[in-house]
Amino acid sequence: MKRISFLVACTLILSVTANSQAAKSIYAELGGPGFASLNFDTRFTKSESGIGGRIGIGGFNVDGESVLMIPIGINYLLGKDEKNYFEIGGGATIVSTKLMDDEPYTGSFGHLNIGYRLQPKKGGFTFRAAITPIFGSGYFWPYWGGVSFGYKF
Repeated sequence: MKRISFLVACTLILSVTANSQAAKSIYAELGGPGFASLNFDTRFTKSESGIGGRIGIGGFNVDGESVLMIPIGINYLLGKDEKNYFEIGGGATIVSTKLMDDEPYTGSFGHLNIGYRLQPKKGGFTFRAAITPIFGSGYFWPYWGGVSFGYKF
């Protein structure tokens, strides 16, 4: 229940900021905290750099077994030329699947994000590449990463 409440709270925060004049983008990501996901990203201020957030939906299917992933995160962009940014952040990914005995499973794991973002001030094509360490109860994968391609509006 706590995970669902966290998801709803993050969705509401991103929805409120989506109506502001802040930069917004959508992108497809391969790797990263959603493994293969579609995402929405927004800045929490009118500035291109600074704090922002993301939410997405993704997952994968192997041998008829599907896994749904919902990455949620906070990020911070640092840049001087209004196009190239250093991105740092973190968050959690909600995971939902059915186990081999058809029991539903819901869990989560944490993720960090350290990378590069190409995001032109006036909108258009965006690109991201990052190292995205993921961690959970009893494991830490420091060399996970991802790339994404999208559009800023």
